[in-house]
Amino acid sequence: MATKKKRKREKITTERFFTEQAEHLRLKLIAGESGLGRTIIEPTVNRPSLALAGFTKYIAYKRIQVIGNAEAYYLNSLLIRDRIKSYRKLCSYKIPCIVYTRNLPIDRELKSIANELSVPILQTPMVTMRFVSVATIELDLLFAPRDTLIGSMVDVHGIGVLIRGESGIGKSETVLELIERGYSLVADDITRITLLDGREIIGTSSELSRYHMEVRGIGIINVAAMFGAKSIRIEKRLDLVVTLKAWKEVKNIDRLGMDEDYMKIMGIKVRHVSIPVRTGRNLARLIEVAALNAKLSAAGYNPARELNDRLIATMASPKS
Repeated sequence: MATKKKRKREKITTERFFTEQAEHLRLKLIAGESGLGRTIIEPTVNRPSLALAGFTKYIAYKRIQVIGNAEAYYLNSLLIRDRIKSYRKLCSYKIPCIVYTRNLPIDRELKSIANELSVPILQTPMVTMRFVSVATIELDLLFAPRDTLIGSMVDVHGIGVLIRGESGIGKSETVLELIERGYSLVADDITRITLLDGREIIGTSSELSRYHMEVRGIGIINVAAMFGAKSIRIEKRLDLVVTLKAWKEVKNIDRLGMDEDYMKIMGIKVRHVSIPVRTGRNLARLIEVAALNAKLSAAGYNPARELNDRLIATMASPKS
């Protein structure tokens, strides 16, 4: 499941940030369209107050630059030649873009310089601190490591379960039965995962295939149209991986569950169970129980250990 090759950090351009966040952050492109290919290196924003005042030794040029009320009032207090000098100095760095908040007016001189030096100028009606907070969160998501896993993901009792196994073993039928039981489909066959804050994995599906799944012998079905909106969940934290295996391939089955199994995905330990498959076994019910057991385990309860402790206590006690 876990790959040994080192994942390359995805290149995040200003164009991608603008395209994906234009509606959410209410962004408009004002000037510098030819510079949309610039790269955002650090997933945060910077208010270049000191840089505009002439102190550029420690300018955070790898970040999106935000002009709010304080910066705008300072610039307006300057003579036009000094203002142009500040604009040129800021735009001379390889900054990803400049964002004006509160729909603050943008000097035509800055627009001209931005077009000349290919520096994108964006504008939003959002209050500065609100824009800074939301943009930082969205940048964290854009920069988060991503990968794909082969398997279907379902939200069962609040537990994100990835169901995987060889082709034809019954994954789709099992997922379909879980949906019929009232649980929610996150992704069918291929699950996209994102590592957030280096501590939890979030699973989702591609936007193109969302709401759909393939059922062998029937074809593609629209899960939301067939079972209702509650049968779909856009994203869910990955808590449990269930591997379906042919009965004859599973050796040394742990019948007690004393030792919990984990697998590493993107460096994170995720609880894992292997379920032997053979005729007559209700896989949906078994996965449902495995999810409930994972929820209890997360709360620190292990029934196998509890029973083992009781047996040891009974054997250790003197006979009456």
